[in-house]
Amino acid sequence: MSNFEPDARLVEDSYPVTELPLCQLRLMNDARFPWLLLVPRRTAVSEVFELDEAEQRQLWREATLVGRALKEGFGGDKLNIATLGNMVPQLHLHVILRRRDDAAWPGPVWGHGEAEAYDLDALAAMRDRLLAQVEGIDWSREA
Repeated sequence: MSNFEPDARLVEDSYPVTELPLCQLRLMNDARFPWLLLVPRRTAVSEVFELDEAEQRQLWREATLVGRALKEGFGGDKLNIATLGNMVPQLHLHVILRRRDDAAWPGPVWGHGEAEAYDLDALAAMRDRLLAQVEGIDWSREA
């Protein structure tokens, strides 16, 4: 695990929030959507099936608990969880809170309009809000 580095494109497009038991939690730099990435800290992994069974369960657990915290803490109409990897082959899971009045509803967020970058104050505020939500998660309980 010490060799783990997120793909350069993920680093360019997102900000680190915190480390979870398996994944690095990152915030996409698009203020239009509460949009998180879970990046398993494993090298040379591009597909979920390349994780062992315990890691697969942990990935889904982290997605479920982070998604619940995001929806409860930020409000929203639907939670989108997806792994594509067409542009960035390193395994990463998108966790996106959607609202009926968001810029892309009801379609996917990918390729819809131009991303709106966070300014430094908004980024700090969003990161603090996310940390408050995620730090309240009891990782020892079932999802």
